[in-house]
Amino acid sequence: MDQDRAARPTTRALAPFSSTAFTVLWSATLVSTTGTWMHDVGAGWLMTELSGDPRRVALVQTFTMLPGLFFVLPAGALADIFDRRRMLIIVRVAMGVVAAALGAIVFTEHVTPWGLLAFTFVLGAGNAFTAPVWQAIVPQLVPRPMLAQAIALNSLAVNISRAIGPAAAGVLIATVGISAPFLVNAVAFTALIAAVAWWRPPPRPASPLPGEDLVSAMRAGLRYVRASAPVKSTLARVLTFVVFASAYWALLPLIARDLLGGGPQLYGLLVGSVGGGAVIGAVTLPGLRGLFGADRLVAAATVGTSLALAGFALAPHPLLAMASALLAGLCWISALSSMNVSMQTALPEWVRGRGLSFYHMSFFGSMAAGSYLWGHVAHWLSIPSALFLAAAGALVGLPLARRWRLLLGINLDLSPSVRWPEPVPSWRFPADRGPALITVEYDVAPARRDEFFSLLDELENCRRRGGAVAWGIYEDVQLPGRFMETFMEVSWLEHMRHHERVTAADRAILDALAACHSGPGHPRVTHLVRPAPSDAVAPPAPPPGPPVT
Repeated sequence: MDQDRAARPTTRALAPFSSTAFTVLWSATLVSTTGTWMHDVGAGWLMTELSGDPRRVALVQTFTMLPGLFFVLPAGALADIFDRRRMLIIVRVAMGVVAAALGAIVFTEHVTPWGLLAFTFVLGAGNAFTAPVWQAIVPQLVPRPMLAQAIALNSLAVNISRAIGPAAAGVLIATVGISAPFLVNAVAFTALIAAVAWWRPPPRPASPLPGEDLVSAMRAGLRYVRASAPVKSTLARVLTFVVFASAYWALLPLIARDLLGGGPQLYGLLVGSVGGGAVIGAVTLPGLRGLFGADRLVAAATVGTSLALAGFALAPHPLLAMASALLAGLCWISALSSMNVSMQTALPEWVRGRGLSFYHMSFFGSMAAGSYLWGHVAHWLSIPSALFLAAAGALVGLPLARRWRLLLGINLDLSPSVRWPEPVPSWRFPADRGPALITVEYDVAPARRDEFFSLLDELENCRRRGGAVAWGIYEDVQLPGRFMETFMEVSWLEHMRHHERVTAADRAILDALAACHSGPGHPRVTHLVRPAPSDAVAPPAPPPGPPVT
């Protein structure tokens, strides 16, 4: 089945609102992100007053996104091994305190360019910690058939707030003062904190194994991402789109001030127009994705973003700039929502937070690097030159990006498999003993040899996604057709976790390999760990037959 067509919505676009929990958290997100956009507009405009250097202004966007490179991966691991609800509450309370402190400093006129960037970095770190957590709980709020719609509606909330917040911030800056957006943002955090405190998530499946530590959890997430083609393909598409689209986000304050000669109200209207375009995109997205498919939709969004960048560069009038902003917002949500759905459908529950952390790390890193790059290009050349170069780069990279398809995981059954029996050791040793070596012996008839070899790449990726750090396949030089698969895991405990992580899709690969085995019974599996002199080894069972005297 064509993956793009399989991704077509099977329910109404507003169906997730039938879930009370989704509706409450969606509404709270709308309020909270409105405050966030007010803060972003306030920070961008404040920097133009503190320093008109394009490099400094672009650094506001860079410092907002840069923490994602440092904190989003541990945040994703924490989202998988700790209570996500409690984590959201703690981080959001801390962010509210920091936002209030920044508002007070701006109000008393003690803020400096580097001080503003420092507060921006801290708040960006908070967003980095909560982004994968928030994305990971979405599948807990709605059934899987509604997941694409739920993601689109979350984007809709962000973009409704993007339409409201910047315009409101521009008015507040002009009428009340530059500190107003920061103080309102501090208050807006309380909405999401209250909603998350009210929510009661379904309990996670209990495991008899001890919990993972942070470092091993991050390593497991990295191994999964490296061995998952759907995940890697999605991450590549994020990079090729966001690096170029980040140009208008970084330079929008300067477009409003230097190219159009406007003030904070115009800047707020431009950002709000981006949000308005995204709202239009969110409403029409289910139909567009069903009509064109995810890959063609993202390609069209890339072309549209290039046109919007060129429109900003040529904008002789605020109305043309606002039209470009509307187009940019429409393309932004079309691309990012499609890529988000692609990532969500490629991840089983046990690694969802960690996988999404790589998605956000790609996004944050691309935004930070792109903002830094285009700010410097604007300084060296000009703002229009930077926008034109970004537009050209997006178009040039489009043929390259087409090799990385989206929604490769849409038809995979990533639910846990319960048909891989756990080995029971006959002697005692510490659970963290390692490394653990597992061997599997196959007898393959000549008629099944090609089929067997066609499955080996999938087999390797299957083992590595579950936790294998090394893998190999060998053939007996004296008995052609007898193969031994070997894979190594960090410890026996990690191998036990591997048993819990096997999905139904993995099980299908293992069953296909077992079907190639022509020997008696199932392929022979052996489990080995590194021995130690102090191990309490049980005496071997007596051999069958009469006792040996």
